[in-house]
Amino acid sequence: MLKHIGATLAAALAATAALTLTASAAAPAAPAATAAAAPGFLNARDLPPHPTSPWFAGPVTKGLPEFPGLCLEGGALPAAGAWHRSFGTEYDTGADQISVRASSDAAAAKLAAALERRLAGCAADWLRAHPGGTASWQDYGRIKVEEGAHVYGVHTSLPESEPGVHLFGVGRDGRTVTVVRWGQMGHLGDAPVPAFKRTTTIAVNRLAP
Repeated sequence: MLKHIGATLAAALAATAALTLTASAAAPAAPAATAAAAPGFLNARDLPPHPTSPWFAGPVTKGLPEFPGLCLEGGALPAAGAWHRSFGTEYDTGADQISVRASSDAAAAKLAAALERRLAGCAADWLRAHPGGTASWQDYGRIKVEEGAHVYGVHTSLPESEPGVHLFGVGRDGRTVTVVRWGQMGHLGDAPVPAFKRTTTIAVNRLAP
């Protein structure tokens, strides 16, 4: 079932991306200001390699995703100045990148610090909302890139359900903040931390439009 859902998601992402490219080719060129509005985003090849599946990338889309996902729901990120992109594989592994261009460097630094606090407390918050479950987290440290980045891991599990593991990278370049989330079934020991740190570094370096 999970393989079927993953394959459906991957096919949907690939089809959406193809339609977007076709529409872009047919439409008149956008004004330079519009084309430059979105920060730079990760590509599928920038994600930690999956052992048996390629990654598929959806289009870069203005605004927040409909479901921001674990640790990022409930107003963690402002919709104003936000863009996002989703990624999938043929199996249970997926990822998202959300970037927000704040009004100033100071506002961006404040947002990045708030996101780091939220991610550090996410496992405890999840346990309060899911009594009977188990959760843990790991601080994988900072990355020296632009104004800095920080990587965290969160593991959650409910009785009679598959455990899930997520990696989060938060980084900033000037007044733009980005969050990269990677997730699949498993435990913290299954997470590709070194490869994800590379992904986070690429994401921050690519923020300039």
